Amino acid sequence: MEAKVKEALEQVRPFLQRDGGDVELIEITPDNIVKVALKGHCSGCPGARMTIKGVVETVVKEAVPEIVAVEAV
Repeated sequence: MEAKVKEALEQVRPFLQRDGGDVELIEITPDNIVKVALKGHCSGCPGARMTIKGVVETVVKEAVPEIVAVEAV
């Protein structure tokens, strides 16, 4: 499952890097919640929450249906 989540994050990474940011997988919890850290400009961006839910979570859940949610740490 971790490999599939990482592959999904690789799909999102270019989108974030265009704006000077990035994403890092921190952990996948036992209850299938993916915890990520936004880096660079994305870490302090007012739209970071929307990016996590609207982009990162959508892509990850499509790639790995067992994932319940994606949260920023």
